[in-house]
Parts: sequence; structure tokens; C-alpha cells
Amino acid sequence: MDISFPGFCRPARRSAGSKAGALRAALRKLALGGALLLLSWSAPLPASAGGAEAAALRRESLLVISQTGRHRFEVEIADTPAARATGLMHRTALADDQGMLFDFKQEKEVFFWMKNTLIPLDMLFVEASGRIAHIAREATPLSEELVPSRAEVRFVLEVKGGLAARLGIVPGDVLQSDTIKGSD
Repeated sequence: MDISFPGFCRPARRSAGSKAGALRAALRKLALGGALLLLSWSAPLPASAGGAEAAALRRESLLVISQTGRHRFEVEIADTPAARATGLMHRTALADDQGMLFDFKQEKEVFFWMKNTLIPLDMLFVEASGRIAHIAREATPLSEELVPSRAEVRFVLEVKGGLAARLGIVPGDVLQSDTIKGSD
């Protein structure tokens, strides 16, 4: 996930005449930045917001083809920065046949975390071709530990924690959907 905070890494500009004024300006900037970070990362969504966000996302059927069979999911497509940043945060349940497909529009190494995510998830890291490169199983709810893709991927499929093992889904299996077919 690409996160940047313009202006927070540069030293504050100082005029030669006022070190105290420069210090006050820098402290104001830090206080404002800290407040914005707290609001954007820590503030709980209203109870209806998770549902409203989910309703706004495009949905499609997705098929996982594995040695144990063909497994169908109805997935929400997170293909904008805002949708990818929110993901499945604040959700209290996820059905066995539901998930979220993150589309990064290009292959790159990605990192996820579980901050504000209330349910355990399996994260399937998927190449542009649809091939599963890596699976992070049962990611811990509310954890801020980074979960790496361990490969360059274009997609990440999040499903209910433990489901990949229960269905026998492993790296090398293939995903198919309208979004993945159209990615080449």
C-alpha cells in the first residue's frame, strides 16, 4: 500500500530573524498532521458506513480453480486508493462465499495490515495472470504487523480466515473473474 505524507519529512523553513516563530510553525504543522492521522486511522466508522462503503463497490463472481475443485466467491472490487485503504475494515462478519479483490492495476510488491479489521482473514496474493503466488493464512484481527506479498502481484483476494486451508487452496492455484481476465 502506497502511503505518503507530503511535507512531513522536510524540515520547516526558517527565516533568519525568528527561530521561535519557526518552532511554533513546525509545532502547529506537527499537531495538525497528528490530528489528521488520528482521525483518518483511528476514528471508528459509523455503524452504517461499512455497509454504505460495501454497497458502493462493484461486485462480481470469482472462481478459484484448485486441485480440490472450483470454488466460487462473490467479491467486492477495491480498485481505487480509497477502497483499497478501507478494505474490509470495521466488518464484523464475512460469509464463506464472499471476499474482496484488491486490484493495484500493475504488478508490484504490496504489504497489508489488519488495523481496524475485526475478523481473521486469509490473504491470497495473486499475479496478473491469476496465479496465486503466496497465501497469508488467518491474519490476526487488529494487528498492525505488515503482511508482505513476498512477490510482485497485481491482485490480493481476502476471504474468511481459515477458508483457504479448508478448501485446499494453495499457491499455484488460479483465480478467474472479469477483472482478472481483463488485466492482461
